[in-house]
Amino acid sequence: MATMNISLPDDMKAFIEAEAERQGFGTVSEYMRALIRESQAKAARRKQVDALLLEGLDSGPATPFTAEDWDSIHRTLAERHATRQGKTHAAKKADGR
Repeated sequence: MATMNISLPDDMKAFIEAEAERQGFGTVSEYMRALIRESQAKAARRKQVDALLLEGLDSGPATPFTAEDWDSIHRTLAERHATRQGKTHAAKKADGR
């Protein structure tokens, strides 16, 4: 594993040490690695979203939504909601609650 040294003002060093302890990390290095992994994951998600946005832009001209499109979306959502409500109520009845 490679080593990297950084210089920080005293208040930042104290903050990082306190955060590492508060969040249950054994060392500041573990805490910093977790922050870097989080930043890497965020950058990867952003790259994926950017690619999807470009794909959408490159997919051709937009088509306007019609009243039928909105009705179909509303029906689908209502059906999903009803299904989930039925599962929730059935689970409660099975538990006796």
